Amino acid sequence: MKSIMITGASSGIGRVTAEHFLAHGWRVGLIARRAEALAEITHYNAVLLPCDVTDEEAVDAAFAAFGHLDVLFNNAGMFGPQTTIDQVALSDWKQVVDVNLTGMFLSARAAFRQMRHQTPRGGRIINNGSISAYTPREGSICYTATKHGVSGLTKTLSLDGRAFDIACGQIDIGNARTDLVLNLEKTRAAKGLEPLPSMAVDDVARSVFHMATLPPEANVQSMMVMATKMPHIGRG
Repeated sequence: MKSIMITGASSGIGRVTAEHFLAHGWRVGLIARRAEALAEITHYNAVLLPCDVTDEEAVDAAFAAFGHLDVLFNNAGMFGPQTTIDQVALSDWKQVVDVNLTGMFLSARAAFRQMRHQTPRGGRIINNGSISAYTPREGSICYTATKHGVSGLTKTLSLDGRAFDIACGQIDIGNARTDLVLNLEKTRAAKGLEPLPSMAVDDVARSVFHMATLPPEANVQSMMVMATKMPHIGRG
């Protein structure tokens, strides 16, 4: 039975992706801070591992408890304050960096360690980036800066993992209908702006599944899946 660990698994992209893998017969480790939300997932192949991705010891313990790992979907993240840099408190900046970058580092490190030493050796790490790693939206200084960092993490892991049969790729998502996007919609509506083009979260889950199920000799280094009518390409 194939196995995957998913961070940020209690809601949004993480939860829908976890349910997709469970439906396809995978053993799924679910990491999130909210134990009560994780407890709602009662599938017999679901391994609930409540922990904070910014807690080094908790992350290492969760991966050790899960055991053999074929794939990590490094998904946990947050948006942070929606404003200009002069209005961002240092504490808010640090919180976003801790979750979006340090949390991804800790989870990738634990997965890499497990994949390097397990038998058979190797595996795959899929980092959740963002279109903001290429084209940011206004008022997203914390989120955008960390997502650029995720791209650097992905590329380095991809290189360093080759010697140990560990592949790493990144999925950059544009406007899946999660709580994050719905909250952005509320902010835009309050400013009198038009609604954002968006897509179903299921479309993301299917994309992650494609990346995860490739044979070891193939890797999606970078995939962008986005709402068709997003103003991302040129003047579209």
